[in-house]
Amino acid sequence: MQLSLNLQPPPDFRREDFIVSPSNALAVRMIDAWPAWPGGALALVGPPGVGKSHLASVWRERAGAEQVAAAAGVPLLGGRPVLLEVDETPLDDEAMFHLINLAARPSGGLLIVTRTPPRLWPASLPDLKSRLNALPTVEIGEPDDALLCELLVQLFARRGIRAPADLVTYMAARMERSARAAEALVALIDETASRSGRPIGRTLAREILATDDEAGEG
Repeated sequence: MQLSLNLQPPPDFRREDFIVSPSNALAVRMIDAWPAWPGGALALVGPPGVGKSHLASVWRERAGAEQVAAAAGVPLLGGRPVLLEVDETPLDDEAMFHLINLAARPSGGLLIVTRTPPRLWPASLPDLKSRLNALPTVEIGEPDDALLCELLVQLFARRGIRAPADLVTYMAARMERSARAAEALVALIDETASRSGRPIGRTLAREILATDDEAGEG
């Protein structure tokens, strides 16, 4: 069985920096419910940039979990909780089956971070399919207005900028709804303002958003 370990240190995500809103509140409650997960396992599902890695990192620190990546195979780790990141690569059915079983042991635990609900994964083993169908799953949706506005304020503040409320609401209503897009847009606005000497406000944001729209259409 090939063991695929993530040797890069995970980002330093802090719980106090995670913004809770209606779009992720259930996921936060489920993470906080550890270790009282049915069967010791939970799947955290959602698109990129919605905070899955942040919540998973918080749980990893709390549970003392081993972080692994499901690329060439799923490791058979016992004796401690496991944080498993699943990409689009097909999984080893037998290894996944045993990993879910190990999660139910007193010293075990399993948090699966993925874009696709496990019930939709292909599985040739009937026993694995039944476990995937029964696996507790919580989904994080795209950022809602409240989260996106708070995130923009936080991103500006990290750059020493106190963003006007009207700028934040203007951006949130027109930008791509993801954390990655918010970070990129705030950086672009800050850098453009620094180069041009223009104030950070709706006029500058409007021009940058319009330029992005035109580039996307081309």
